[in-house]
Order: sequence, then structure tokens, then C-alpha cells
Amino acid sequence: MSSVCLNIPMKRESKSFTDSLHAILTASGRFDGSKPMLSGLSGMAFKLSVHEKLLPMSVTAYGLWGVEHKLAVDNLGVLTESDGGRTRHPTFRHYRQEAVRWIKGSLDRGVGVIYWIPEFGVIHGYDDEDRIFYIQDGRTPEDQVVLYDNLGLNVTDFWYCRLFGDKVDVPLEAMVLESMRLALQDWDTPHKTLPDTKIASGKLAYSFLRRGLEQGEFDEGGAAYILHSYSVSRREIADYLREVRGLWPELEEAYACYAGLIEAISVIPDSLKEQERGGGKRVNRTDIPLLADRLRKAERLEDEAMELFRAVSRNYPDLKRPTIPRWGTHSPR
Repeated sequence: MSSVCLNIPMKRESKSFTDSLHAILTASGRFDGSKPMLSGLSGMAFKLSVHEKLLPMSVTAYGLWGVEHKLAVDNLGVLTESDGGRTRHPTFRHYRQEAVRWIKGSLDRGVGVIYWIPEFGVIHGYDDEDRIFYIQDGRTPEDQVVLYDNLGLNVTDFWYCRLFGDKVDVPLEAMVLESMRLALQDWDTPHKTLPDTKIASGKLAYSFLRRGLEQGEFDEGGAAYILHSYSVSRREIADYLREVRGLWPELEEAYACYAGLIEAISVIPDSLKEQERGGGKRVNRTDIPLLADRLRKAERLEDEAMELFRAVSRNYPDLKRPTIPRWGTHSPR
């Protein structure tokens, strides 16, 4: 019998995948920058998805995780692999057995594993005697415990794990250029979970968010969570661009766009109030007209920034993408 417990402090501040990724990569020496820097370089900060009813699942509904996360981690120069699927599939128990084996192998090598709890968290230890994994969700310092035999089972009908291997050095200019292209890919794709068109991505997500607020029939907690996550991610983008703006003149202008955007949406924190029942936040409905107006301004500024990204991208060959764009991606059912 063996056991491992790695020191991988995780704190929820960004998207849960970004929080988990930063915790694991910094603890294992694979990344030494700030969380906004990782969020920007990986492209995760630019992801925006909104359900028409402003459901809280919007924040993690930014596409197929296997694709989205691999592209994000690849741009950091880190080898990554994942597994996941639907727990209803008859082969699930066999995949779970394999996942237990390779998760333990990663922990034995001193590297944590990202795990869908939900949301995303970090598996940082195991104990063979009790047949359990130790998990950090970033909300409290206390560990959660999951039995080997219960790995993958949760309130959703799907499971997901991602592990990390060796790292190669990628020039900063190459990473920043690719991060802009990942941002454009998200901005230009209106639906990343087709055939479901109730969730909008990128530029269209702004319309879904404004319309959802103005129509009034939205999920209270979901609306607050989307707005909070959105405001945090846009501040991350501004912090990221401030660090890299010297690479191209257009990035200086893009930084100015996001600085203006941050000022426009500075009303969001004061528009979120504590719910009277059940805890959590809700949107102060009397602030909705102001929020909608500020979101329109934010969309214009972000669109301007994307055009600046596009101008930089045109000057360099892009061997990773086809010349014909795809206007949506399909999610397996």
C-alpha cells in the first residue's frame, strides 16, 4: 500500500480550469508567471459563453473541453493528455479503472491532475489503504475525498480528467501570437456546442447576456456568476496585455481598449447583491439598464481589440488553421 500527498495550493479566482492549471503548473515548475499571464497566454481568459437563460453552467460551456483545453495547454509548451466521457456509457467502469491507474502515476511523478468535480479542481494525493483521492476545489483549504470506485461520478452525467507531462520552451512572441488567434477563434464562433444554439460564444455571447438580463426571466445565481466571471476574465486580459504590449504597437492599442472596457464594467460588483435565501449573489434588477448600456460599450471596445489582434495575425503565417473558417463546433451526444 502506498500514498502520496502533494502541496498544490489552489484558490478560486478565475475560471476553475485556469485556477487548477495555474496551481498544478506552478507547483511542478512548468510555469512561473502570474495567473493573468497564464490565463492570457492559454487563451482561457478570452472565452465567453452565455446560456440564453443565464444558467450558471454557462461559465464552463465554452466548447468541447478536450479540444479547448488541449489548445490552451499546448500554447504553454506543456504536454497534456485527457480522458472523459459520459458515465452512462457501458465502458465507463473500465475507463475509470484506467484513470485511477494513470492519475496515481502522475501523482507519483509529482504532478497534480485536473478533475471535474464539478467545476474543475485538482487531485493532489491518494491513499491506497483507504482507496481515496484527495481533491482541492479552491473554495476552501479543506480537501474533498473521492473513492477510487466513485471516480467520475458527480451531479452531472459526464466525467473528465487531464494530466500533464514535460515542457518545451516556446518563444514568448509565438505564444502571444497564438493567444491572439485563440481569442479570435472564440470571438468569431457564435456557437461552440452545436447543435445546441441556446448557448452563445464570443461576440454573440454579449447579445445573449444583455437580452437575458433585459427580458428578466433569468437564473438569479447564474446571472451573477456569469457577470462576476466575465469581469474577472476581462481584468485578466488587461493585466496580460499590459505585460506583453511592447511586442507589437497594436497590442498597446488593444490594451487601451481593455483598460476602457474595465472602466465601463466597473459597475458590475456594485450591481451584485447577496441573495436573501440560499446564499450567493443576485443581480440588482434596478441596475439592469445601466449594466446593458455598459455591456454594449464593452462589446464595442472588445471588438476593436479583436480587429487589432487580426491586424497582427495577418502579418504572420498560420499553419495551424484552415483558410476556410468553421462557424460552429459540434458536441457529441
